[in-house]
Amino acid sequence: MMAGSGADSLRPDTLDRRRFLRLVALSAGSVLLSACGGSSGGPSAQTTPPQLGFEGPPTEAASPSGQPASPSPAASSPPEAPSTPEVPRAFHEAPSLAQLSAAGKIPKVEERLPKHPLVLRPVEGVGRYGGAWHTVLLPSGDTAWLTRTVEYDYLVSWKPDVKAFTIDEIVPNVAERFEIRDGGKEYVFYLREGLRWSDGHPFTADDILFWYEDVYSNPEITPAQPTWLNVGGKPMKVVKLDDYTVSFQFAVPNGLFLQNLATPSGSTFTNYPAHYMKQFHKKYNPKVSQEVKKRKLNTWVDLFNLMATAYSNPDKPVLYAWRYRSAYGAESTTQFVAERNPYYWKVDPEGNQLPYLDRVVYRLVEKPEVMVLMGLNGELDFQDRHINDLPNKPVFYRNQQKGGFHFVDEVPSSMNTAIIALNLTTRNKTLRQVFNDVNFRIGLSHAINRQEIIDVLYVSQGEPWQAAPRRESPFFDEAMAKQYTEHDPEKANAYLDKVLPRKDGRGRRLGPDGKPFTFSVEVASDYNPQWVDLMEMVKKYWAQVGITINIKSENRDIFYTRKDGNLPEASIWGGDGGLEVLLECRWYFPFSNESNFAIPWAIWFQDPKSPQAIKPPAPARRQMELYNQIRATADPNRQADLMRQILQIAREQFWVMGISLPANSYGIVKDTFHNVPSRMLNAWLYPNPAPTNPPQYWTEEQ
Repeated sequence: MMAGSGADSLRPDTLDRRRFLRLVALSAGSVLLSACGGSSGGPSAQTTPPQLGFEGPPTEAASPSGQPASPSPAASSPPEAPSTPEVPRAFHEAPSLAQLSAAGKIPKVEERLPKHPLVLRPVEGVGRYGGAWHTVLLPSGDTAWLTRTVEYDYLVSWKPDVKAFTIDEIVPNVAERFEIRDGGKEYVFYLREGLRWSDGHPFTADDILFWYEDVYSNPEITPAQPTWLNVGGKPMKVVKLDDYTVSFQFAVPNGLFLQNLATPSGSTFTNYPAHYMKQFHKKYNPKVSQEVKKRKLNTWVDLFNLMATAYSNPDKPVLYAWRYRSAYGAESTTQFVAERNPYYWKVDPEGNQLPYLDRVVYRLVEKPEVMVLMGLNGELDFQDRHINDLPNKPVFYRNQQKGGFHFVDEVPSSMNTAIIALNLTTRNKTLRQVFNDVNFRIGLSHAINRQEIIDVLYVSQGEPWQAAPRRESPFFDEAMAKQYTEHDPEKANAYLDKVLPRKDGRGRRLGPDGKPFTFSVEVASDYNPQWVDLMEMVKKYWAQVGITINIKSENRDIFYTRKDGNLPEASIWGGDGGLEVLLECRWYFPFSNESNFAIPWAIWFQDPKSPQAIKPPAPARRQMELYNQIRATADPNRQADLMRQILQIAREQFWVMGISLPANSYGIVKDTFHNVPSRMLNAWLYPNPAPTNPPQYWTEEQ
């Protein structure tokens, strides 16, 4: 099976609208096309051969004047012979880069682009150079927004209109094309010849080989290799076939390899410019310890990882459309800026080198309510993160005209507004004994008045829901989603009496040690302040059945540090995995370090020899066995059957408690900010808005 250059016309599903949503007229994602570059001249009549796995033909872009072209016929599946539009043979650049080129400070644009640049089809039409994307960022611990805005340039990417996270929704990106061989045992990537890092140095197979040999295969840097790369009990092999061709080889079929590669997990393959990073690696620099001492770090690995992180080290060459100009988190700064990369390797259909925008400017703001005010005042060009709580939506709706912005509809992949995870591996033996009794978890679940929470906190949007796939998912299970969601204090007490039957004179349940049973729930309050309000309501419900809790608010950095050390007794987080079920299993079994109910069990899944690992009970081990079978087959039907078995065990074990199914979310887009689709998926594994191709966004405000 081969996938290569192609195009797809978006056919958005009809989506539910919330009552305050104003629809944006034009709905389409940026279409990806691989273009054959050439010397200056008139438009070429050449076309690229059609490749398997793509829907076509593409829709025509609007003209620069803003007049939309006629819509294309609906795409067929499978495609018969998708056509490719004429590709640009003459290239253009931003005025600031033209000045640098004329002064001889950088090569001409034709020399900076790869032989076959990637052509992005703009959502509305060809844009204008200049201006900035003004957005907001927490002062620390908010690096996910950097991934979602700037850093999503991997070997492959998701199509803008992804729906089910399947293999046919993946398109080439840094790689010009790819092949799947031997039923998924081998994946061959053909890199773009002439593609360059942001410092002008060529990106070749040697960069990927450096990652494989000196990062991935180095036990000091990578003590535990990602399980999705080591299937069949044997490590992955990476082979350089030539300067622009790399082969990834597995002992058994790696059925989820491409899907994982399109998620933020795929960032590592294109993150290590060998020519730059070797100076921080002890294999290539015997004097690296001097730099470690100079920076007051502990080991050369600390230095290497620091220098490999672009937002901490702005000198590191990158493949992104914008490169950072300072270190994120630096003291006494009010903003964090990324500026245009002169060697960026994507163009629009008219040959204009992207990005259109000169800069991405992140205002560093501590409080989400201040972010909301900035949005209302028209200070944010495009923003969803931190401001798009449902209670804020009516306020934004009323201020659209005054603030000069409109809504974008976002379909959440999340299956829950909040997951409450008791730590089944907590260091407190008394808590651990009680938490691991499923009757205790069921009792707590029945004590929660979910509908009241929905009415008070989520403006009556959503429905009671456990940690279970969304209705749109082929893995949807009504019984799993609805079990134990009934608010029934009588049932709650009956289940809790099976575990903690004794009470003191104040009605508080006593633990096995005879003391009042109490525990703390940790909340990353800076990330989602609403979770504090939610837990205050849950605290009241649980007190009514004799369970006392403390709510511990902390910022996200502290929250992650503590949970990585297995310190929380319980915690609350969002319900990832509603649509991307095969890829995001954190709440269905101990899958990753995001499985907050049993991180040491998840560590055992990844590396049983790790000192932090704890051997999980038989049901969790069975789930892990089933997931390893999913990884080892390229048969989608077999994968689905195995996943349903995992979900059945999750339903029986009831590892965590959910609150409610999220309603559709939203973002706000300034009316002068263009080429943002009117709808998109909201997910971490589809790190929105990145797959909608921010390099083709543009602004009227210069």
